Amino acid sequence: MNNVAAIFKKQIKDTLKNKTILIQFILFPMLTLLMSRTVRVEGMPENFFVNLFAAMYIGMAPLTSMAAVIAEEKEKNTLRVLIMSDVKPCEYLLGTGIYIWIICMAGSAVICAAGGYGPQEAAAFMGLMAAGILISLLAGALIGTWSRTEMMATSLVVPVMMIFSFLPMLSLFNPAIAKIAKFTYTEQISRMIGQVGHLQLRAENICILLANGLIAVGLFTAAYKRRGLG
Repeated sequence: MNNVAAIFKKQIKDTLKNKTILIQFILFPMLTLLMSRTVRVEGMPENFFVNLFAAMYIGMAPLTSMAAVIAEEKEKNTLRVLIMSDVKPCEYLLGTGIYIWIICMAGSAVICAAGGYGPQEAAAFMGLMAAGILISLLAGALIGTWSRTEMMATSLVVPVMMIFSFLPMLSLFNPAIAKIAKFTYTEQISRMIGQVGHLQLRAENICILLANGLIAVGLFTAAYKRRGLG
């Protein structure tokens, strides 16, 4: 736990220095507050921007941040030094993952506040965000582990991020895309957030989320066995 805590503190310092990653955590929460307070269009669904940006936030911030952090430290050999200093790979991943998860949950709380939800709705909203962020962290860890350099991680993470963050938005306007998008965790989270006031978890929702999570875990395990973190 001491090593996990040390990694956690290290990531706080590194994030304050890395403005690119810092912006990832701030952009969508602030954009949600701005749009939900200033834009009013007749016929627009309630909390339209909250639902839209929440799904985009899940598909972008934790995924890109986790991939960037791991790839950067691999390229600079910082990660190799940490592992040689008796920090186990699982401790590093746990410390980094917990840190990014907490920061993303803080951003989710801002998005939730923009929705003006009641206590039960807010709890359901945050629970859904927590599950989505966890799956994105696994996907980001997969990309970061697979990448040899930060540039390689960027080239891999951008198309993945665009798929998961923009599919929920595109599915709103295209039924054909919606049929495909429903198999992604961000689309399922988006649909459930849209019904957060009367949320009923169905077998389809749970199975798709679990399947996405298990796929991410399986691919990460394979990438780790092949490339490792050192």
